[in-house]
Amino acid sequence: MSACKTLIRTSLSCLEFRARIPKSTALCHFSSSLLPHSQTGLRIKSHKPFLISRSFSRVKGAIPLEISDCAEESAPHSVTLETPQDSSKDTVEELLTKNKDDISRLMKMERHLQNGNELEGDKKKRRWFPYLDKCKVGDSFLSSEEVLEAMDPYIMDMRKQRFRNVVNNRSYSVCLVVEGLSDFGNVSATFRSADALGIQSVHVVSCDGSKRYRDNRHVSMGAEKWLDIELWSSIQECFGILKARGYRIATTHLGVEAVSVYDVDWSCPTAIVVGNELKGISDEALELSDLHCSIPMRGMVDSFNVSVAAGLLMHQAVCDRNLRMGCHGDLTREERQILLAEFYLRHNKNSLSIANEYSKRKLGQPVSKL
Repeated sequence: MSACKTLIRTSLSCLEFRARIPKSTALCHFSSSLLPHSQTGLRIKSHKPFLISRSFSRVKGAIPLEISDCAEESAPHSVTLETPQDSSKDTVEELLTKNKDDISRLMKMERHLQNGNELEGDKKKRRWFPYLDKCKVGDSFLSSEEVLEAMDPYIMDMRKQRFRNVVNNRSYSVCLVVEGLSDFGNVSATFRSADALGIQSVHVVSCDGSKRYRDNRHVSMGAEKWLDIELWSSIQECFGILKARGYRIATTHLGVEAVSVYDVDWSCPTAIVVGNELKGISDEALELSDLHCSIPMRGMVDSFNVSVAAGLLMHQAVCDRNLRMGCHGDLTREERQILLAEFYLRHNKNSLSIANEYSKRKLGQPVSKL
């Protein structure tokens, strides 16, 4: 009898101790604390042994109580839950690991030839703008005005206003070139900074496609969807095209001939070049560039993280343009309309189908009801 009382007191003490510890820990041991009657010789009856509850929308979605929180605690911290956004085809991983011609799927409006040599007269003297005022849908073409009319009913007013505000502050006069970055976290961070600062054009040279991007997708916040991203296999090819488009090449470099970024006139069309995380700008890029610039350092270290450096350079360029010109965005009315149409088309994955249906209605052709 004495042994039985001792066993009861011990069991109750254990239950009282477990009730005091956090729910997540108590829940892991909940099933093992109530042993079968045949093993302990004791039956504990309680209507509410613990105030633990979990609601489910349906019975099939319920997780067994014995393993739910235990599994969560034992899972590695690196586990990433998949979301619909992760399966998007417009990720940096998709863009940078495929053939560079595949990137055109993000650009809906027709574009000039990539080298800019087809421009003549006054247009060649103006700064680069890539798009033509037409979009191919099916067997016909729509102008930017027609694209806006076709897509207008499918976009909320708040979203349309957001697009207009962004386009008004966009510019191609400053573009970003990232050379040989192997960390997709850095690539995506530079994309996010470019989008946030109103820089529409980004160029990627010889990026290592073996890295995964999904783990760093949150860094860019989907900025790649709204940028014009062009891929190049060599620095000579990239710089040659940029110079043909009228850009001055400014590489980041610490040297006696480098000028401070605060002394550069950024109102001139300029391509800002940042280099590899470990090696920096290649010797080839330094030789082919027109200008070497540096960010003054005030501390013990002599360099910034590459994505931070890119952000600082672009921010200084935008601030300098605001001071000299009154604004960073410098697109003409026609160019703003074309870029707005481009954003409308990128907004919806079915945008080209919608535009095609609009084109058929306009031409009086039969339209599918599906």
